[in-house]
Amino acid sequence: MTEVFDCADPDRRALGIASSVTALKGGRLVVLPTDTVYGIGADAFNSAAVAALLSAKGRGRDMPVGVLVGSWHTIEGLVYTMPEGARDLIRAFWPGALSLVVPQAPSLQWDLGDAHGTVMLRMPLHPVAIELLREVGPMAVSSANVSGRPPAVDAAEARDQFGDLVDVYLDAGPSARQAASTIVDLTGPAPRILRVGPVSAERVAEVLGVDPAVLTA
Repeated sequence: MTEVFDCADPDRRALGIASSVTALKGGRLVVLPTDTVYGIGADAFNSAAVAALLSAKGRGRDMPVGVLVGSWHTIEGLVYTMPEGARDLIRAFWPGALSLVVPQAPSLQWDLGDAHGTVMLRMPLHPVAIELLREVGPMAVSSANVSGRPPAVDAAEARDQFGDLVDVYLDAGPSARQAASTIVDLTGPAPRILRVGPVSAERVAEVLGVDPAVLTA
C-alpha cells in the first residue's frame, strides 16, 4: 500500500525513513526530496528494482539511471579511477546540484541501463535525502516524472504521475531549486557539460581552469 509521510513532522519523518528502507530492501520504489527536483529511487544493486524504476518512468535502457550518494567517501568504491578535475568539482559543489559522469568500478554488480561502463553520481543537498542515503547506501535515482512530463517539484506532483507504482512518498515540501542538476561528463578527453542546470558553465569552468566554451562545444 502506498504511504505518504510528511517530513516536517519529526515522528512522521523517522517513520518515513524506516518505511523507505524497508521498501528499498524489498526491491520497491520510493519518491524522495532533493535540492533540485523530487526523485524516484530504487536499490542501485537490485537490477529488477532498477528495471521497475525505468518502467514506471516509461523510459528505456538507453537512458541509464544515475546514482545518489550520502557522502563523499561512498564514491571511492564506485569509481574506477577519479578523472582529472573530479575531486575539485566535488569539493566545490557537493553536496549540491552537480552530477558527474565518471568511469564506474568494473567490479560493481549492478545494472543501471546501457551506461557503457560509466555512472552518473551526485550528492544532494537535502537533509531527508542524505539521511535516507546514509541508511541504505547508494540509490539509483531519476527525476520523479513520467518521460515527457515535467519533473515533480513536490510530492503531490510525483504521486499524481506515479500513483501506486511507488510504495513510499517522502514529502518535504517544494524543492528548493526546482530544476534538474547540471551534468558534467568527465569520461572523455576533455570535460563536457551534458545538461546545464543550477550550476552554470562559468562556475564549472572556473573550478576546472578552462574556457566555458570548451565545456559546451
